[in-house]
Amino acid sequence: MSAILLHDLTKKFEDVTAVDAVTLNVGYGELFGLLGPNGAGKTTIINMLTTLLEPTSGTAHVAGFDIEKEQDQVRRHIGIIFQEPSLDIGLTGKENLNFHAMMYGIESGERKKRIAEVLSVVGLTEKADILVEKYSGGMKRRLEIARGLIHYPKVLFLDEPTLGLDAQTRRKIWDYIRFLNIHYKMSIVLTTHYMEEADYLCNRIAIIDQGSIIALDTPSGLKRQLEGDIVSLVVSGPTGDFISALKQDPQVREVTSDNDTLSITITDGEKRIPELFVLAQAHGVTIISVSLHKPSLEDVFIHLTGSTIREQEGSLHSHVHAGMTRRMHR
Repeated sequence: MSAILLHDLTKKFEDVTAVDAVTLNVGYGELFGLLGPNGAGKTTIINMLTTLLEPTSGTAHVAGFDIEKEQDQVRRHIGIIFQEPSLDIGLTGKENLNFHAMMYGIESGERKKRIAEVLSVVGLTEKADILVEKYSGGMKRRLEIARGLIHYPKVLFLDEPTLGLDAQTRRKIWDYIRFLNIHYKMSIVLTTHYMEEADYLCNRIAIIDQGSIIALDTPSGLKRQLEGDIVSLVVSGPTGDFISALKQDPQVREVTSDNDTLSITITDGEKRIPELFVLAQAHGVTIISVSLHKPSLEDVFIHLTGSTIREQEGSLHSHVHAGMTRRMHR
């Protein structure tokens, strides 16, 4: 059985199709990433899978339950870490967890056991009796993860789990996410705008653009799609003829231009760099600096979508997350 199964899932807002007949299968125990530019549809997919939005058409099952016909069952079996903070800062860490566990109907003795366990998992045992308003950003994020685990969900949704955190804290959160996935055999769906985060954590990644899945593979499989090295040239002078000459080279797969920087996907890039200098000079272009690297997930993303991934400028979550707890326990 799949942890998540979508078939032709579609969501329309008046004349706009936000999600267009998406079919997807996420296995139990899989750590799955959803990547896409702003407005691509990934947040809408998450909102449908967590019963915050009803689909226009198509079907989806989460933890074996229909998202339309068995909403209460879906809610009991999922955990959600919202992009926007939703902790009660006037309570201690332990009190936040206790309140959340009570709403899931977990009895007193079991609540104490689970609170102690999840606090230990996220490294907050010694901070349990401190008011959340005194927590750092990283501590708050870890407490939100602990809260999402309190009822032992089968599927955990993480919407931008490390947004706004410093690099060191992000790495710690990554370790917690990996631990949950491995130790609890928990299926996790992650949205993120940090490419290195998706590359490091995810077993598979779906890249979504304009409501459709345009690529689906492992991180290494996605990077192999570019088949070459990325040579970046900072140049001066008119580049039109130089770019035209590059595109005629059978070993050049792609050339993109961003102001005075050219990115060239080319076979055996290191060996070809001297030839690039000669070709540039022949077309009146001066190369100021050169760098070479293997294709990254960011390179693949740009290749497929034509844009860099950006921080979300707001999502439906920012409007509905405050009411989510009420809806999940009606």
